[in-house]
Amino acid sequence: MNSRLMSIIRKEFIQIFRDTRTLIMILVIPIMQLFLLGYSATNDVRNIPLAVLDQSRSPESRALLDSYRAADYFRIAYSVTSEAEIETLISSGDARAAIIIPPDYVQQLTDGNAQVAFILDGSDPTSASTALSAAQLISQSHSTGLLAERLDRSGINLQIRPPIEVRTTVWYNPDMVSAHFMIPGVIGMILYAIAAILTATSVVRERERGTIEQLIVTPIRPWELIVGKLMPYVILGFFNTIEVLAVGHWWFGMPIRGDLGLIIVLSLVFLATGLGIGLFASTIANTQQEAMLTVWMTLLPSIFLSGFFFPLEAMPKFLQWLSYLMPLRYYLVIIRSLLLKGVGITLIQTNVLAMTLFAVGIMTAAALRFRKRLD
Repeated sequence: MNSRLMSIIRKEFIQIFRDTRTLIMILVIPIMQLFLLGYSATNDVRNIPLAVLDQSRSPESRALLDSYRAADYFRIAYSVTSEAEIETLISSGDARAAIIIPPDYVQQLTDGNAQVAFILDGSDPTSASTALSAAQLISQSHSTGLLAERLDRSGINLQIRPPIEVRTTVWYNPDMVSAHFMIPGVIGMILYAIAAILTATSVVRERERGTIEQLIVTPIRPWELIVGKLMPYVILGFFNTIEVLAVGHWWFGMPIRGDLGLIIVLSLVFLATGLGIGLFASTIANTQQEAMLTVWMTLLPSIFLSGFFFPLEAMPKFLQWLSYLMPLRYYLVIIRSLLLKGVGITLIQTNVLAMTLFAVGIMTAAALRFRKRLD
């Protein structure tokens, strides 16, 4: 590595360490995003506040409520005396569900046709669908228990067995921890966002301050300037990857089943796409604000069309086809397969090839455009 290139790299590192805000963004924001998404971005629904209108007030009704209380899906938060109170609690958002037990609940049980009303707040479909499934399972389990007790008291020795028994096995994430799904996505988002934003703003900053012209008139070749500007962010991206992997593994318990060296190498390949986007944005923007907005215009579609938050299979066909233009889509498949499934490169070679082609294509186009602007 020649002295001119080393000088550019050294200059860029000095600039980064002098800019306290940039340094904090590089070191702190990845961890902040990891904790925020690791804890908050979850599909697990627990402790839904439940309002109860028990008009029976009998041991049987209390046994039914104990079944709901025992499951951690619901938290009996309010005991009301009228349906109007239920409407007020759900309308205000204080309660997300309500159960109404009729006055003749005990008699209905005796007749074998007891009915209770269960009301859900459907303004949040994700929580409502999970709560609906949980309420149905709890009521079915309680009904089965009552039927078994009734048969036992009658002296009939009959074992109740369902006609079909489904034995489920969950691979790779047996406890279905949402953080294990989100953290690999956070790695991809951090690599893409930080590399693109920092690269774009660092180049535009040189132009704003007039120092880019000083670099052009020096003996430094265009490719040396490009590599020298990008190399520090490659090193910082590598550090961010190790940082997030370490915190995700040791704090959130995320498994690392694949080859760590392969994970790092493929992460660096994906990092090239972020660097290319940032370099390309720097050729379009004239100010740092414009550079950041340009990067964000590419970042948001990448996040929503990559399977980071929402499954691609649930999207319209047009958006599914559009998602193939997002490099983050391929990286998420790769990183989740390596971390959670521990597969080898053979099973993900199609995604690796697609991501590599994107990285080479974007970086080449950005470097040529940047070099042309320098000339």
